[in-house]
Amino acid sequence: MKERKLHLMNLKTVLTTDTVDLHLKGTSKEAIIDELLDILVKAGKVKDKTAARACVLDRERKMSTGMKHGIAIPHGKTDSVDDLVACMGISDNPVDFDSLDQEPCRIFIMTLSPVDKTGPHLQFLAEVSLLFKSAEKRQEILKSNDKSEVIRILTE
Repeated sequence: MKERKLHLMNLKTVLTTDTVDLHLKGTSKEAIIDELLDILVKAGKVKDKTAARACVLDRERKMSTGMKHGIAIPHGKTDSVDDLVACMGISDNPVDFDSLDQEPCRIFIMTLSPVDKTGPHLQFLAEVSLLFKSAEKRQEILKSNDKSEVIRILTE
């Protein structure tokens, strides 16, 4: 029997170099969401891309996940994941994401969680939003060419 992990989900436990892409190519909200989903599918984290995509786009229709300072956190709840999963992408070019501050985004963090688990999802979103209050961290992330370094910047 597998031991249940009791620690809370955080970026260190969820992001790996397999789930970070420093050069997203998409030029639209949907293209970016597709690229992020591809990262998760390739890493073996998502069972059904179509279902996952539908839940993320549905969430976007309710309210954009474009935050402020060039950051978007597309997310959703889906049965195509067993636990909270996340990935991060940096776009080479700013993408219009209907952000709160009307600015285009370059930093994207996607998270998906099972429909029946709310706690880790909310905790993760709260943690992510706190990180990006730092303009310095955002700049470091945008300048970095190293996936491990990006994860280090995010989690320190």
